[in-house]
Amino acid sequence: MRIVIGEFISLDGVVQAPGHPDEDTDGGFAHGGWTHPFFDPAVMGAALAEWGVGTEAMLFGRHTWQVMAAAWPNRAGDPFADHMNSVAKYVVTNTLHDDELTWNNTTRIPGDQALDQIRKLRDTNGGDLVVTGSASLARTLIAEGLADELRLMIMPILLGGGKTIYPSDGALRTFELVSTITSGTGVHVATYKTKTA
Repeated sequence: MRIVIGEFISLDGVVQAPGHPDEDTDGGFAHGGWTHPFFDPAVMGAALAEWGVGTEAMLFGRHTWQVMAAAWPNRAGDPFADHMNSVAKYVVTNTLHDDELTWNNTTRIPGDQALDQIRKLRDTNGGDLVVTGSASLARTLIAEGLADELRLMIMPILLGGGKTIYPSDGALRTFELVSTITSGTGVHVATYKTKTA
């Protein structure tokens, strides 16, 4: 399986709370819901639908899983929602217990086993294992060289700080641009794959 990281991201690399004001206020983040003025259904919706086709499983950090598990089961009947609800889901957590994983097809990965179990998933045959949101998890996967592709919807906005997926370890990492399109709202929809020497 390929590990694919998909994010709504600002020009300054912030991925925190793209959906609504109270989604994630950690660190005093006050700009929740910042993506809404830029969402273009024709371009961005089409890209999300296209990306969803190859998704075999989703991988989440605890917080993102809780946000998604509270929202998606109530949206049955929409093809994208139906796909989200039926696909296999993995959540990396030390605090949630199996009986709390009420979003169907969810499997818990203990935090201290995460990298080993994610490597095993990556080594199996299958489609894409997609990470969305989950900034800390995405950052760790990039730092560990486990991210095969980045799918970024780069919004024309600066947020001045917040959670990011980019490692700050000083290491050089090179990616290759696979595809790009710009929406009418100025969002740069770009796919990058890991460039190997």
